[in-house]
Amino acid sequence: MPGSLHIITLVKWVPDAQLERRIGADRRLERSEGILGELDEYPLEAALQIAENYDDAARVTALTMGPAGASAAVKKALQIGADDGVHLCDEALAGADIYATSTALAAAVNHLRVSGGAQQFVVLTGMASEDGESSAVPAQLAARLGVPALTQARGVVLNGEQLQVERVSGDRVQKVAAPLPAVVSVTDQANEPRYPNFRDMMKAKKKPVSALSLAELGLTAHGVESKVSLVEAEPRPERTAGELIHDDGTAGKQIADFLDKEGLL
Repeated sequence: MPGSLHIITLVKWVPDAQLERRIGADRRLERSEGILGELDEYPLEAALQIAENYDDAARVTALTMGPAGASAAVKKALQIGADDGVHLCDEALAGADIYATSTALAAAVNHLRVSGGAQQFVVLTGMASEDGESSAVPAQLAARLGVPALTQARGVVLNGEQLQVERVSGDRVQKVAAPLPAVVSVTDQANEPRYPNFRDMMKAKKKPVSALSLAELGLTAHGVESKVSLVEAEPRPERTAGELIHDDGTAGKQIADFLDKEGLL
């Protein structure tokens, strides 16, 4: 029989794609202005649909990791429909790579599992983050939690205590399943995210948001030390004018020569 279910959805505060990205003096991506990652709205929608169709009590928690401003991603998730939010914020996590990120998030998920008291849990993530775009965190997170990883899902259904996922691999559509608990990464083909209305925004102000530090998770700065660091960064060069080809009867040969010079043939 179904029991209480805790759906933990990872959300990320990312630089606004409409603005130019810059690397600061500390060799970190400047994050003075950010938004909830668009790709994180799809797992959030999947979480809300699972909760709405669940036979027993289900709770959706939006979990983020990042600097103080990252709380904006949690607040937006609450407006969309999450029940509560958790913000993992610690200076030692600044500039965290995939290794450090998955280590810290696994500890945070385990903390929520214990403190939440739900009988089952599932973690939903986006297919990638708009800043890092590695798509590696879901699999690493699942490995650290010791649970199955169902990646690149374009459809997610919870049937009893079994997750059923449809995914595309090459030219094949796969249907795979795994028992709870599990980690699922959801693509932008999975659903149509809902938009908050004014009432949702007002209700979100009363939803709880808690903060976590590494110390509360039993982690030290050494335990989440990144394995990769940025050595150097410089602005990309300005675009130069393209090469115009006037067709005097040899345009085809000129194009072929250009492609060959660029190594595209």
